[in-house]
This record gives sequence, structure tokens and C-alpha cells, in this order.
Amino acid sequence: MTDSNKWLLLAGAVLTGWLLYLLAPVLTPFLIAALLAYVGDPLADRLEALRLSRTVSVVIVFVGLTLLGLLLLVILVPLLERQLVVLGGKLPGLIDWVQQSALPWLREHLGLQGLALDLGTLKASVREHWQAAGGAAATLLSSVSRSGLVLAGWLANLLLIPVVAFYLLRDWDILVARVRELLPRTIEPVVADLSRQSDEVLGAFLRGQLLVMLGLAVIYAAGLWIVGLDLALLIGLGAGMVSFVPYLGFIVGIIAAGVAALMQFHDAIHLLYVALVFGVGQLVEGTVLTPLLVGDRIGLHPVAVIFAVLAGGQLFGFFGVLLALPAAAVIMVLVRYVHRRYKHSRLYGAAD
Repeated sequence: MTDSNKWLLLAGAVLTGWLLYLLAPVLTPFLIAALLAYVGDPLADRLEALRLSRTVSVVIVFVGLTLLGLLLLVILVPLLERQLVVLGGKLPGLIDWVQQSALPWLREHLGLQGLALDLGTLKASVREHWQAAGGAAATLLSSVSRSGLVLAGWLANLLLIPVVAFYLLRDWDILVARVRELLPRTIEPVVADLSRQSDEVLGAFLRGQLLVMLGLAVIYAAGLWIVGLDLALLIGLGAGMVSFVPYLGFIVGIIAAGVAALMQFHDAIHLLYVALVFGVGQLVEGTVLTPLLVGDRIGLHPVAVIFAVLAGGQLFGFFGVLLALPAAAVIMVLVRYVHRRYKHSRLYGAAD
């Protein structure tokens, strides 16, 4: 590859990044549709292997994913709304506990004599507004409907996502083949190999890690429900959803569930039950879920995961959050490739 070609590729990459930045608000539904198509493509390929046509396979996968999403919305949204109402009702008691029990304990045992917080204003605000959480969905719809343009934009995006996802899923293999045909023959083997590695990493995360997160959410929520915790669903789902960072879901969940159990039951035995629930969740994740669904193909360091999500959100908003982890996975593959080339280069001191 000549120097002019390298500069041309660099200019193309910079121009592409600039266009993505400018078009971020418009690209969000297309990105969501592309992620759905990418997740559903292996299922469609398996159905094709059973001698079904591509269109029929895509229809089956598309209908299945749509029904699953609707089922989750119908079941989870009302339950979560009720959990938010319960949480709002418990917040004044939690503030009292922090002010009357937790802070005095810290002052006595840790010598933090200067530690003093006036939580009265916060408590009054919570008592004044917590009832509004019960109508969160209705309030959101009401605020959106005040602006016809905003409502039209929401509806357009909601309708656009399934349409684009269907066509992308139907023509996914064709699009990949067409892109591969456009590559210069001199770099096609390298790009194809890097694409294969990126696909393994992305597939392991998007298909495997999401299933692990869902499995942990179910384990945590069900276990805390058996314990009798009022906020079982809210805490369980929250802990499961942030478990894409190793141990973060465990730490956040056990602290939140421990405080909730202490506030609700006022005894130590339920703290032991909470610890048991999260211990079982970690055991199942380490021995069954992660080895079976993910394996060791991701290779993203927890710090890299956190930085990617925060950086993506800061640079591109919600679009950046969606793009952060797939982009980080691809960048990781490219960095590994550059590292291998460097170690076999004269600059490193190795023989060619």
C-alpha cells in the first residue's frame, strides 16, 4: 500500500467519523435496527439450514423477537411502576435510618465526628413528590403528547426500527458479501480475518453477555422475592443489567438489597439470606452462564467497558452508548492486530 493510499484511507476514516457525529440523532433507530438484525442473523441462518427460505426464516425470527419484546413490556412495565411506588414510599424511612442510625454509627466507630448531614429538606421533597412515581408512564406520555412534533418523531422512530430491522435481517448475508467484494484483493484476507475476530467478540457480548445479564436478573429477582423483599424486582433487574461489568452487579445489588432488607425486616438473618442469593448468582454465573454462553471470547477489560460506555455517552449521547461496546470490541481486535505486527517488526527488534 502506497503512502497516498494510506492517507486516503485515513481521510476516509476521519470523514466517516465526522459524518457519524453529525448524523448521530438520525442514526439511532438505524443502529438499533442493525443490532437487532445482527443478533437475529444466527437464528435465521439455523432456520435456513432446516431448508426454510431466507424470507420465511427471517419472518419467524422477527415475529419471535417482536412477541418477546411486547411480552416483556406488558409484564415488566406495570411491575416496575409498582416497585417505583414502593420505593418512593420507603425513601423517607431510609433517610430517617441514615440520619438516626447510620451516621451515629459512623461517628462512633470510625471517629468521623465532623460528619453531619441535614437530610430534612430531601425527606420533605420525597414525601411531597413520591406519589408522582405511580403515574410515571402516564406522565411521560402526557409530556410527550404536548408537542405534536416530538410525538411524531417518536412514532416515526418506533415504526422505522422494525421495518429497517426486517430488511437488514433478510439481506444481511448479501450485504456482508457485497462489502467483502468491494475490498481491494491485497487487503481482503487481512480484513476478512479481522472481521471474523470482531464478529466473535461482538457475538459473544451481544448474544452471550446479554443472556448472562438476563439470567442473573432472573436469579437475583426470584431469590430476593423468595426472601420476601418488597423491592425484589427493581433491585434484581438493576443488578442484572449492570453485570456486564464483572462484579459491579454483585456489589451494587448486594448493597442495595442489604439496605432494603435491613429497613424492611430489622434483623440480621435476612442479610444472610440476601448474601446467599447473590452468592448463588455468582456461583451460577461463574460455573454455568458465562462458560456456556460467553466463554473467553470477549476479552474486554472491565475498566475498558466502563470507559467505553461513558465516553460514548459523552461524545454521541444515547447513540454513543449503543455504539460504545461494539466499537470497543472492534477497536480491541485492531489493537491486538497492531500489537502482533509490531512485535514481528524491525522496530521491535524481531526478525522479519
